[in-house]
Amino acid sequence: MDALFTNTLGLRMIRIESGSFLMGQADGDLDERPVHPVRITRAFHLAATPVTNAQYEQFDGRHRGFRGRRGLSAGDNEAALFVTWHDAVAFCRWLSDHEGRPYRLPTEAEWEYACRAGTTTAYSTGEMLSDVYHRDQKDDWHPRPVDLTVGRTPANPWGLHDMHGLVEEWCSDWYGRYEAEEQIDPVGRVMGLFRLTRGGSHNTGLEQLRSANRAGTLPEDCHWLIGFRVVAAEELTTEPLPAERPKLWAINVAQPVATKTIHVAQPPSAAPAKQDSPSAAPFFLPPIVFVRPPADPDSVPIYPHNHCPSITWCDNGDLLAAWFSTRSEFGREMTVLAARLRRGADQWDEAAEFFKAPDRNMTGTSLFNDGTGTLYHFNGLEAGGLWRNLALVMRTSVDHGATWSTPRLINPEHQARNQVISGTKRTREGCFIQPCDGVHDAAGGTAIHVSRDGGRTWVDPGAGTPSPNFVVGGTGGSIAGIHAGVEQLADGSLLALGRTCDLPAADAAVGLRMPASRSADMGASWTYQPSPFPPIYNGQRLALLRLREGPLLLASFTDSSLKLDHPEGMLITDAAGRLLRIFGLFVALSFDEGATWPAIRPVTMPGAARQLEGGAWTGAFTFDATHGEPRGYLAITQSPDFTIHLISSRLHYRFNLAWARGPMENAM
Repeated sequence: MDALFTNTLGLRMIRIESGSFLMGQADGDLDERPVHPVRITRAFHLAATPVTNAQYEQFDGRHRGFRGRRGLSAGDNEAALFVTWHDAVAFCRWLSDHEGRPYRLPTEAEWEYACRAGTTTAYSTGEMLSDVYHRDQKDDWHPRPVDLTVGRTPANPWGLHDMHGLVEEWCSDWYGRYEAEEQIDPVGRVMGLFRLTRGGSHNTGLEQLRSANRAGTLPEDCHWLIGFRVVAAEELTTEPLPAERPKLWAINVAQPVATKTIHVAQPPSAAPAKQDSPSAAPFFLPPIVFVRPPADPDSVPIYPHNHCPSITWCDNGDLLAAWFSTRSEFGREMTVLAARLRRGADQWDEAAEFFKAPDRNMTGTSLFNDGTGTLYHFNGLEAGGLWRNLALVMRTSVDHGATWSTPRLINPEHQARNQVISGTKRTREGCFIQPCDGVHDAAGGTAIHVSRDGGRTWVDPGAGTPSPNFVVGGTGGSIAGIHAGVEQLADGSLLALGRTCDLPAADAAVGLRMPASRSADMGASWTYQPSPFPPIYNGQRLALLRLREGPLLLASFTDSSLKLDHPEGMLITDAAGRLLRIFGLFVALSFDEGATWPAIRPVTMPGAARQLEGGAWTGAFTFDATHGEPRGYLAITQSPDFTIHLISSRLHYRFNLAWARGPMENAM
């Protein structure tokens, strides 16, 4: 085997000798541990540089349409971007046929072995990476144009260029946690959700460029951060590691015989015996915690900031909740965790990882039961860090959330209008509606994605509409305000309530109100009016739900987070007919399709004041008859037993319509 050869595409192939190394980094990310010995028993040739535009386009000339996209990689000798894992594999097959020798993608172990080139430090250059390798190494809302010409930075000790940065590079492996034992010619897990990438890229933080750093995404995904390089060698025949063990939310999930019929599930044991009638007696149960850290913190990547939840009911009587966990809302470490409240249980299971593309921000989750035995999970998938350039992912479950279908990109474009909001809905006509934050600027707005064929295809009906004019009587292609809740009205139109974009009330003395948006064309255009409710702001999210009994229910807050130091509260009438000022979380009911909201009460309970912890942006707060949670991100569902389940960033509240519509208990 030659030490070096240049193939017909001009790729310089460097011989990498067999050997051993320690894979991973002890003080790196959780998925880089445990550090473990690896033996590479076969020499292989690895391309000295990533595949360029000119080289890739000899295989697929259509790729020229991606040159210069996002202001990147327009030249012949710049790294090819916007290549899926499947595209990269197909290129290797084509090149094998073209050259008469086998080509493939490197395994993750081969890639790290070659990147380290005999070193044990964070980078092959040492513990620091000098400026000559930097290509605007920080995450930002938009990628900044940089030169991606291959081979211009110094080679590592084994003659390989661009291993630290330039572009992430596809590897052949499925992503999975490491094993501690020595691995010989490892090929990763037998199955998984995400294919691995290595090396980091331009427009990302320096820590992503470390030799041990692991990233990855769905194999169908492609964007401006990922390219690839090739190996000239036969496929490895190593037995892959087994699939990872099921997570707690997937273990011992009850599977009733009938799963595809609408039925009335039994309530949790903590609720009254059975609430299968709108005329049931009112009840409100003390809040319980649904974000429960695992007993072994090393087993689950749980972080201090747990936020942005969603909740749905399962046909077997369980509840399933999911939320993101992170150090920073802009962080690549962000993961989506889940927990299950099993039928008959009085506390939620401990949190376990639910959905995580390595080294990608995962902002936004929604869970939904379509009423016919199918659960839906929608999630954002970032190109890198932050949470603007998100693709939209969907998967389904027909066994109460125990297993899920292969994730599918229902909007593969990484863009601002794909930040998932909890609150998936299904219209009377069978259309699915998925709200997503759509405009991240001073105005702010919410988009909706609509499927008219059971989730097979999706459109963003407002995407082509002119920019919204968020004023009273204005129109546009987005809902006024971010984090909006959406519901269909009796006439088929849509009503949405949102955060920010506050609008003045008709009575100037009232001041600004939460914006209400209406659409008569399934989200292609919206008109804007003030609602009767106070505005909300940072750290707060409303929830809007059509109850099974018919009324609309809104959950929100009496004061915006800007007023928590001097809250104004809201005046209501208690059971004795006295005016009472309430503060914090409240629910309101409309029996006339949102025209009026005559029933309003706080989400509180009588009794001595208690201190509760709301987590995330909420923190500790006083909970008594008139003071509820002052902020939090709300999500809501109503199970077939008519119990309303409202969660904030940490707490789970349970009540029914009779309680929500009744007068508040005497507080004095």
